[in-house]
Amino acid sequence: MEDSGRRQFVKYSFFKIDPQWRRLPEELRFQSKKDFAQAVTELSEQMFTRCFSLVGLRGDSDFFLWQAADSLEDIQSAAARLWSTDLGAYLTQPYSYLAMTRRSQYVGTGKHQHAGQEGTGTRLRPGKAEYFIVYPFLKTREWYLLPQEERQRMMNDHFTVGHKYPSVKINTTYSFGLDDQEFVVGFETDSPSDFLDLVMDLRGVQGSLYTLRDTPIFTGIHKTIEDTLDDLGG
Repeated sequence: MEDSGRRQFVKYSFFKIDPQWRRLPEELRFQSKKDFAQAVTELSEQMFTRCFSLVGLRGDSDFFLWQAADSLEDIQSAAARLWSTDLGAYLTQPYSYLAMTRRSQYVGTGKHQHAGQEGTGTRLRPGKAEYFIVYPFLKTREWYLLPQEERQRMMNDHFTVGHKYPSVKINTTYSFGLDDQEFVVGFETDSPSDFLDLVMDLRGVQGSLYTLRDTPIFTGIHKTIEDTLDDLGG
């Protein structure tokens, strides 16, 4: 996606299937999956939409959608379309995160650059990794009272650790004033073990002292919407 300078709204929608759905006749389950998949396919032609399965990986969510659009109305219309399907009647949404893209104040200035990565523009630049790990993130209020130079120094240490793991691509979006969290961070990778090691290493940087919350954490497997729904059973 080219960077037009216009920010995008980014939405993470997590879904849980009602067990009653699995007790429906096979034909009804098949048709409800087909209709829902068609709705997602149509939406993907209008806005960025990517599906991830959480079946067997989380107990409170079965799958999630990562979406981006130029307006809140588009985000809302997409949700209304999905809820209007037959499968929508059997879905709950235990988690929902709204954010926006923006240029990072710590990346792209001075000597520090993230070529092709988050922070260099205001549009999503999704990759094609098999796994996607996402969570809401908040810093302590003390962080924002530190001098800019001090915060930049600690973020540079953070980046230095991150550069040790080129297999992990970060997508940071911002929720200040829009939702309960301050950031929603998503990581694309083909190596969950690299991501685990990255997070462990980051516990040792000074900036981690200013983390207020970084849970719940969702590790999803990128699949087509059809395969995602087949994971639900039926």
